[in-house]
Amino acid sequence: MPSRQISEVGSFFTLQNPERCRDKWGVCLREKKKNNYVNHVSPGHLTKKYSSCSTIFLDDSTVSQPNLRTTVQCVTLAIYYHIKNRDANRSLDIFDERSHPLTRETVPEEYFRHDPEHKFIYRFVRTLFSAAQLTAECAIVTLVYLERLLTYAEIDICPTNWKRIVLGAVLLASKVWDDQAVWNVDYCQILKDITVEDMNEMERHFLELLQFNINVPASVYAKYYFDLRSLADDNDLPFVFAPLSRERAQNLEAISRLCEDKDLCRAALRRSLSADNFIGVQRSKAILS
Repeated sequence: MPSRQISEVGSFFTLQNPERCRDKWGVCLREKKKNNYVNHVSPGHLTKKYSSCSTIFLDDSTVSQPNLRTTVQCVTLAIYYHIKNRDANRSLDIFDERSHPLTRETVPEEYFRHDPEHKFIYRFVRTLFSAAQLTAECAIVTLVYLERLLTYAEIDICPTNWKRIVLGAVLLASKVWDDQAVWNVDYCQILKDITVEDMNEMERHFLELLQFNINVPASVYAKYYFDLRSLADDNDLPFVFAPLSRERAQNLEAISRLCEDKDLCRAALRRSLSADNFIGVQRSKAILS
C-alpha cells in the first residue's frame, strides 16, 4: 500500500447507495467494453500484449506506486462520466462558479450550458497536479473525496460547479495524503485570480459536508485503484506494457518482502500486547530487580 500509513481505526467509509456513484461511470464502461477474445484473434495490429510461458508483460503501475499520468487520466474520465450521467443539476452556492468565479475574465453563460469534454477536465487537473507536484495516490484520494461529497451532500457535479468541486477535493486530498502538504496560498499562485479567503471558505464547507470523514481505509483505496484500471482498460487508455525484466522482478520481490515484514511486525506487536505476555513481562522485571 502507499507509503503513508492508512488508519484502519475509526469510521469506515461506505456509500449510502453503494452503486450510485460507481454507476455514473460504470454505465459507460459497459457501453464501451470490448471483447478481448476478438481483439486477440483478429488479424492485423493487436491492441494488447499477452503474456506467454516465456514472457510476462507488465506495466509500470502498481497499487502502491500508480503511474501518475494514467491515473490522472482515469480519475478525470470518472469525473467526466459523473457529469455526463448526472440525474439533475443540484448544487450549492459555494461551488457555483457563477457566484465564485475562478477567473476575473467574464465567462459567457453559454459555457455553463454544455458538459465539459474529458480533455478539458484533464487539463485542469493536470495543471494543478503539475504545479503542486502532487502524486498519483493523491489523485485516487481526490476521487474518493469527490464521490463522498456527492453522496453526503446529495448534489450533482455539473458544468457550473465541477471546477470548484474538483479543486476542493484536490486541496483536501493534498493536505491529508501528501507528506509535503500544499498551502491554500499555493493554489492561489496556480489560479491567479482566486483569493485565499475563498479557498479557506470552500475548504471549510467541503469538510463540513463530508462530516469531517476524511479517513480512507486501505481497502477503499485499493478498490478505487482497481476500478480505475478497469476504466482505463475499457476506454482504451494507454498503459505502457513491457516484458518483465530480472531487475523489475527483483524490485517487485523486494517491495513484497517489505510488506510482509511490516505485517509480521504488526502481528508480533499485537502478540506482545496480549494479557499473558504482559504478565510475563511484568514477572521478568520483578525477578531482575
